[in-house]
Amino acid sequence: MTERVQKVLASLAIGSRRQIEAMIKAGRIQINGRTVRLGDRMQPGDKVKVDGRLCGGRVHQSARTRVLAYYKPAGEICTQRDPEGRRTVFQHLPRLKRGRWISIGRLDFNTTGLLLFTNNGELANRLMHPGSVIEREYAVRVLGRATPRQLHNLRAGVTLEEGTARFTDIVDSGGAGSNHWYHVVIMAGRNREVRRLWESQGLTVSRLIRTRYGAYILPRKRRPGQFWELTADEIRALQADTG
Repeated sequence: MTERVQKVLASLAIGSRRQIEAMIKAGRIQINGRTVRLGDRMQPGDKVKVDGRLCGGRVHQSARTRVLAYYKPAGEICTQRDPEGRRTVFQHLPRLKRGRWISIGRLDFNTTGLLLFTNNGELANRLMHPGSVIEREYAVRVLGRATPRQLHNLRAGVTLEEGTARFTDIVDSGGAGSNHWYHVVIMAGRNREVRRLWESQGLTVSRLIRTRYGAYILPRKRRPGQFWELTADEIRALQADTG
């Protein structure tokens, strides 16, 4: 069975369909020694090169979409390798026979909680794309209690370096003194955005846990360092988030 080149290469995490279309137009992709054109199709067994480099040997039948959830502990970074030798989130994941795990977004070094991975490059791109408007929910422990004015500012919008940012929802979850918790929802995934929003109001985040990404909620029974695979229904719910 043949499939469009963009679809197959996107599923192999070469890039998004749009990125692959641009690569095709630039003449950067070859199949079985022939330069690909828009509209070309491919089949299992075809030999693919991008910029002259072989992509994982011969292309096999598209693998089924898998999604892993990982409860990230503090002290790990979200890259494949770290020059400083720090632990990475990828060190704990099971090996794939074909393809690779792609992180759906990132979490800061000291942030814990839900981190998703998939073997489907197109799904990863759709879940991270700003146009998909995916909700991310966090449990936040703040030093001190926010005033009504500060909470209003965080909901209305605060100017950061990249532009205006805000929480679409804030729930006071209680606590006292240096142990006051809030649950917040944000639609973007910019670097340290949750921490920077609180800091813009003169408040310090002492602990940050991501508890939800789109439709998927971090199960209460899970503990830092554990990973598990999502069911087909849970994956379909994530796909529905992207429209």
